[in-house]
Amino acid sequence: MSIQTILVFLLFAVALVYVGRMVYKSVQVKKDGCGGNCKCGVDFSDIKPEKK
Repeated sequence: MSIQTILVFLLFAVALVYVGRMVYKSVQVKKDGCGGNCKCGVDFSDIKPEKK
């Protein structure tokens, strides 16, 4: 095998790892909410609503 063929296979393998990592990160479920200040990851089930 020539050095060019080896480099093409290496580049292809790196690209596959990169795309696989992007797909894995997009499918993974976040457990702590979105990371913003919207309180979407907070459990309010123990708090009773208060009427004013």
